[in-house]
Amino acid sequence: ARTLLSAMHFQILFLTVLWCGFVDSRKIRGISSSYKRFYRERKSFLCIDGSKIIPFEQVNDDYCDCQDGSDEPGTSACPRGRFYCTNLGFRPHYIPSSRVNDGICDCCDASDEYNSHAHCQNTCWNLGQRERAYVEGQMRTLDEGLRLKQQLIEEGILLWREKQAQLRELQQAAEDLQIKLEEHRRRKHEADRLREQTLKALDNSTVSSIFQLLDRNKDGSITVDEVQARVALVHDEERILSEDEAVVILDITSYTRSPLFGSTQLLRCNNSALLFLLPFCFCLAVEMETTNLKKAEEAYETVNMEMSDLQKKLATDYGTDWEFLFLNSQCYKLKVYEYTYTLCPFNQVTQKNTAGTEVSLGKWGMWAGTPKNQYSQMVYENGEPCWQGGSRSTTVRLTCGTETALRSVKEPSKCQYIMDFQTPVACQPVLKQRGIHSEL
Repeated sequence: ARTLLSAMHFQILFLTVLWCGFVDSRKIRGISSSYKRFYRERKSFLCIDGSKIIPFEQVNDDYCDCQDGSDEPGTSACPRGRFYCTNLGFRPHYIPSSRVNDGICDCCDASDEYNSHAHCQNTCWNLGQRERAYVEGQMRTLDEGLRLKQQLIEEGILLWREKQAQLRELQQAAEDLQIKLEEHRRRKHEADRLREQTLKALDNSTVSSIFQLLDRNKDGSITVDEVQARVALVHDEERILSEDEAVVILDITSYTRSPLFGSTQLLRCNNSALLFLLPFCFCLAVEMETTNLKKAEEAYETVNMEMSDLQKKLATDYGTDWEFLFLNSQCYKLKVYEYTYTLCPFNQVTQKNTAGTEVSLGKWGMWAGTPKNQYSQMVYENGEPCWQGGSRSTTVRLTCGTETALRSVKEPSKCQYIMDFQTPVACQPVLKQRGIHSEL
């Protein structure tokens, strides 16, 4: 009898455990593991917001007792309640409690429709597989992007050093040209002074004598051959005048010709009798110094323009490691319907239609990323005026990729454009990737 009683007592105890397990399982439905500590079965239940204490049997009884809806996590009784989808094999997430048992499958593990007519399939594993494959692909892209970024950083550092060296060379060239420029100005001033003094010292009869000396055949006119026969240029050694140089002497009333005198500094005549040719000689010297001065001024201006342009480029923020420097002087195009968009980083953004009309969508403004990553976004502003007022502007969002290319262009509001620009230098190391449940 004692054995029979013990067997019956065991069966009763076993059924009680099963029932309690069922009740406990029912009551904690829709709760994440981090919240299960609030739902340990006891005589009473404290609403999570601390506003009310209710008997524990009123938890998940399909009647809303707590203002925060914490007593009905597994039913749709509370308007502010949340149901937790465990979704083993995929990403867990919350849905509004109002969607529980509404006949629509919201959780991929079908746990939200435990008491409805809907026949939901558990699709978490398949969804998880697809997302895991996507994340793995993204991680491979990130790894390759970071590897390419490191190469571009190294290239950027070298390029930065090259540009710094180029700037120093230009600065030295500018200093040298400044000295030469001052010397040419001095020589030009001296040539002008000597020419004026010589012309004042000679009278009309002297000029007539010079003409007769040059006119070898006495035909009343002077030819290029006659000038070349009488006048010589002296530099390192005496040489005959070129035809162009002789023409300048003949064209004494107009000094618009620019013969190439090289570095000639002194003019003289072949014999002492022709010293009266000094006025003509000094006219040639002035012409030569004028030409040399103009060349020196042009060279000095060119070097200063190059130096100013390079200084402006070096003043631009190309990232903490100059990783964006390689984008300078590059342009990237993308055709969207009838428009071709061109992004020239650190310069401008343009839009061209099929008719060839080009419109400025903004000039380089600044970096405008987040505090954690200021280099994630560029702003180009002060483009051409918009017909509704204001000027066109473009925001360029940089994303990680193994190639550098313009991926998309949108115009979410009138004359305000958004571009997605992919490049390895936008890749950032990820310390912790958001996980996906891999439990079976």
